[in-house]
Amino acid sequence: MRIEKTRYTERFGAVKINEVQKVLELDSGRRSESSRKEEVAVDKIEEEEMRDIEEMMTVVVPIRDEKLKLFEGVLSGIPHNCLPIVISNSQRGKVDRLKMERDTLEQFCHFTQRQAIIAHQKDFELAQALERCGYSEILEEGLVRDGKSEGMVIGILLALLLKKKYVAFIDADNYIPGAVLEHIRNFAAGFATARSPYVMVRNLWHYKPKIEEEGLYFKKWGRISEASNKYINSLISTKSGFDTEVVKTANSGEHAMSLELASIIPYASGFASEVQELMSIFEGFGGVLPQQDPQAVEEGVEIFQIETRNPHLHEEKGKEHRAEMLLPSLSVVYHSPLAEPELKQQICEELRSQKLLGEDEEPQKPKTIPPPQMVALECLGRYLWEYLSGHLTLK
Repeated sequence: MRIEKTRYTERFGAVKINEVQKVLELDSGRRSESSRKEEVAVDKIEEEEMRDIEEMMTVVVPIRDEKLKLFEGVLSGIPHNCLPIVISNSQRGKVDRLKMERDTLEQFCHFTQRQAIIAHQKDFELAQALERCGYSEILEEGLVRDGKSEGMVIGILLALLLKKKYVAFIDADNYIPGAVLEHIRNFAAGFATARSPYVMVRNLWHYKPKIEEEGLYFKKWGRISEASNKYINSLISTKSGFDTEVVKTANSGEHAMSLELASIIPYASGFASEVQELMSIFEGFGGVLPQQDPQAVEEGVEIFQIETRNPHLHEEKGKEHRAEMLLPSLSVVYHSPLAEPELKQQICEELRSQKLLGEDEEPQKPKTIPPPQMVALECLGRYLWEYLSGHLTLK
C-alpha cells in the first residue's frame, strides 16, 4: 500500500494532528526497495507489515437492527487476520434479532474458518461483571445504557482482555464490503507509520454518494461533519492564535486506536462518541489543562486522517437521525473546559438555526464514561471468561 507522507502537522500541546493523507495505491505489489526520490513524498507499507498489524487488531462492529445482508457484507470486508467483535443492541422481543445476527456470524465463521465474538449490550451477566469491577458509570437501571459509545467501550474492554494491540470501529450500515476492507488497511497503514504508541487513525470518506432524482450525486461533505469540524477547528484556533482547518474527521465512525490510547481517554454516551474522543485527547494532552497521563504526554499522541479511495455508501436515515447526531456532537465541544464564551455562543446560534435548541436553552451535557483503564482487568476477566466462552463463534 502507498499513501502520501504527512505534509503538514498541527501541534496542540503533546498532540500531533496530521493533515489528511491520500491513498495513492491500495496494493503496492511485491516487496522491493523504494527509491530515495519516492521516500521523500510517499510511505510504502509492505503486505507483511500490514498482516502483522491486522493480527493484533480487533474490529468492533456495533449493530442495532441493521439489515442482515448489510451485516454479512461488512463481515466479508474485515481482513481474515483481524478478530471481529460484534456488539449488538438489537431488539430481542417476538423477533429476536440477536439470534439472527448470531446465526449469520456463525455461518460466516464456518465457511471462512475464523473466530469472532458476538455479545448483546443488554446482557445481564455483562452488566453485573462491570458493576462488580467498579465501572457502574456505563450502567443504567442495572444494565449497560443504550448508545453506540457504550457498545464501543465494551468492545475496547474485550480487546484489552484478549491482549490485542489495536481496536478499530466499523459501522454496520456500510453497503460496500470493499470500503470496509480499505478502512482497515488504512488503519494498519497509519499504525505502521506512527512513531508514538498512542495513536488514533480516522478515515475521511472520499465521497458520500446520495441518490437523487437526477441520479447518483457524489457529495464530499455531510452537514454534521461540516459543523463539527468547524467548531473543533475554531477551538484549536483560539488556543493557538492561528486559524486552522486541520480537523476534517470529527464524526468519523470508521476509526481506530492503539489500545494504549483507547484505554486512557473518557468517552461520551451515544452519538457524541467520535467528537468526544478528539476532545478528550485535546483536554488530556493539549497542555492547557492538567495532564492526564504523563507517559502519553512524554511520548506524544498522534492523530492520522486518511482519505479513502472507496466512496462511503450507507443507509440514509433521514433528518431526525442527523439531528440525533448533530446536537450531542456540538454539545461535547460546548461543554469542554477548553471552549471560550464566544465559541459557546456560536454553537448555540448554530443549533438554534437548525431548530435543535430553544431561544433560552443551552445544550445538555452528554453523559460521560470513564477511561476503560479504570476497570480492574483481572477482576473483569474472572467474571467474563465463562461469559465470553459462550459468546465465541468457533471456526
